[in-house]
Amino acid sequence: MWRYKWTTMRELVFDEQFSERLVNYGMLGTHGFIRVINQVLLLHIGPISKFHLYIPNILFDSFKEVDQWILFLSTKGVKDFSLINSNRRYRLPSYMFSCLELRTLELFNCTFNPPLEFEGFLNLETLVLVNVEFMPRLGGNVINLPQLKKLSLYKCTNAYNFTIKAVNLQDLFADTFPDMLLQLLHDSQCIVTVVVSLVKPVKVERTNFAMILSRMPQIELFAIDGPFLKYLVAGKPIWLSCRLNTLKHLWLKEISLGDLDQLNAILCLLENSPNLETLFIGHANEEPLFMDDDAQQATNPLESPNCFNKKLDRLEWVELSGIQGTRPQLLFIKLLLACSPSLELLTIEPNGTLDVNRRLNILMDVAQFPKASQKAKMIYLINP
Repeated sequence: MWRYKWTTMRELVFDEQFSERLVNYGMLGTHGFIRVINQVLLLHIGPISKFHLYIPNILFDSFKEVDQWILFLSTKGVKDFSLINSNRRYRLPSYMFSCLELRTLELFNCTFNPPLEFEGFLNLETLVLVNVEFMPRLGGNVINLPQLKKLSLYKCTNAYNFTIKAVNLQDLFADTFPDMLLQLLHDSQCIVTVVVSLVKPVKVERTNFAMILSRMPQIELFAIDGPFLKYLVAGKPIWLSCRLNTLKHLWLKEISLGDLDQLNAILCLLENSPNLETLFIGHANEEPLFMDDDAQQATNPLESPNCFNKKLDRLEWVELSGIQGTRPQLLFIKLLLACSPSLELLTIEPNGTLDVNRRLNILMDVAQFPKASQKAKMIYLINP
């Protein structure tokens, strides 16, 4: 009968919607939430390949019940485990690291403190860690993740304690960039996607921008924000020892073209990306409408006819958002149009704070720029 078949289901999902249903039935209290999950696991028979748990913000005396659930799962061959914790931070029990068949692991708001004898998840392919605190490992043992292909780190604390080796890593998403991540790039020659931003300054020695790029020989998509870009270059001369021949997609966020460091880094990226196909630049809101002396200095490279001697032969799609019509921005648009013979679409979204007249003035300026591509079309969002 169907009412007994659920006891052998291999996928159990107790998500936020499940908690909302308990609310509707008046059962979200601590005991009701625990009782329901306890009963499901107690009656379950056979392996569990997928287990997703959302812990609501209710009063817990302790997380001992959650510990027991994870202990139970460690004997069930779980391969896909997700723990979304909206309660106070949860310290993972040691038996979490006994789930050696894991292929996907997602942890939100936890403390990551593997036992000393833990060597790694040898089958793990996807690892997502959000608001996770990493405790120092005595002895500094490296966690081996030989099959890891996707790593996401967001709002994590003490990420420099998270020392891993992932030789097959392909996709990296992070909002900080400690030395550990640089070592990842060194170990893995397979990375094709890197999305990084700088939420807050990292307490490590400044990493060389050229060094980061040189360690990504297979990179296809690179995304970085302006503050991080500035942090990496910081007045240093930019020179790349190798071209980024595989880079096809470049996403730049919170960019200020009135900042000389950011501008030079962007020009360097474009000059060394001969196969670039798409370019997205989101401009920072604080971009000044009227240039000061520093901003004027930043435009000097763009004012020079020799500032960019390359053709972006494969660039087909460009999107620029947050445009305020500053001289650096207009000169940069002019440069892109002049150097992109294959351009098919240019989308410009003005800053939402500009009045209609200012937006129209930007449109008239851009419309006068010469285009290297006769097939280029422009979408200009008057009312974004």
